[in-house]
Amino acid sequence: MESVYYREVACESPKQMPMDAHTLLCHLRESGRIRSSDAAVIPLTGGVSSGIWLVTDGSNRFVVKQALPRLKVAAEWFADPARNRIEHDCLAYLDRITPGSVPRILFHDAEAGLFGMEFLDESFANWKTELLRGAAREEDAARAAQLTARIHRASWSDAEVQSRFQTWPNFFALRVEPYLLTTGSRHPKLRPMFEEEAERLGQTTLALVHGDFSPKNILRSRERLVLLDCEVAWFGDPAFDVAFLLNHLFLKALHLPAWREDLLGLASVCRSEYRRALADRFDEGLNLRIGRLLLMLMLARMDGKSPVEYITVERNKSLVRDFVGTMLPASTFALEEIASGWRRSLATL
Repeated sequence: MESVYYREVACESPKQMPMDAHTLLCHLRESGRIRSSDAAVIPLTGGVSSGIWLVTDGSNRFVVKQALPRLKVAAEWFADPARNRIEHDCLAYLDRITPGSVPRILFHDAEAGLFGMEFLDESFANWKTELLRGAAREEDAARAAQLTARIHRASWSDAEVQSRFQTWPNFFALRVEPYLLTTGSRHPKLRPMFEEEAERLGQTTLALVHGDFSPKNILRSRERLVLLDCEVAWFGDPAFDVAFLLNHLFLKALHLPAWREDLLGLASVCRSEYRRALADRFDEGLNLRIGRLLLMLMLARMDGKSPVEYITVERNKSLVRDFVGTMLPASTFALEEIASGWRRSLATL
């Protein structure tokens, strides 16, 4: 996308929300965040919930993020832009408990609803991009699962963290309503189960949940695994993060038959590493909650407000619907049973 340079901008309304590239440059100049007369900003792609820009100020480069009031999807999907503060606070907390695992925060502008963070350069690769081209490394899956477990372990039953992330309305708007309730409304026979799960989630307070723990939000380099996009952060059920990650691996195994076994292998690595890293907390209840959410999220990425973009063949969508439609009513929630059942379903293609 084309860069916008500061010298081209007539600064009229620096407090516009959401900002465009021109307004952002004005605001950064007036707030002293940029100094070079040749400062430039370029919009970054990939997200649906925020405006994200790469800012170049002389030799300095950083990223600015501002939450959008309406998400960039086909369905009407609104959320409070104040979630930008939630993301800032979560990044700051995660950098404290797992240093280097998230981009470093550079500044926070609460009035404008934005923050600046470290730019991760070309030495980092996006895990989703790598998976879609068949680069399935067990080391990446293990590191991702271990990071999830470290976040959950550090925050487990922490009253201070719970107080800071009592963000159920935000989590409901960004995850429960568009993923669970919308999907349930489109599958009447399963609707009571989705509604029951939504209610259960709202009453569960165990640990900090990232809420968007997926390959698209993970960058990797030789030295670091970096987690992005914490705006859904909520103190609730850690099962959600594990199910969210496994769901992406399961669906990519459907999408990429040539690497199917490799991707299913990564899902197995994630399950075993998470269980190992959280051994004293991982019990059968957590195992079953992960399984139930996994099934629901699989269906949600077909028929919720945010369908996965790479599964377009109707036969593949029907396979997911049939699989979930069989497993959920049968209360088959054990992760091992779900994984073996999914492998058998994929073999029918």
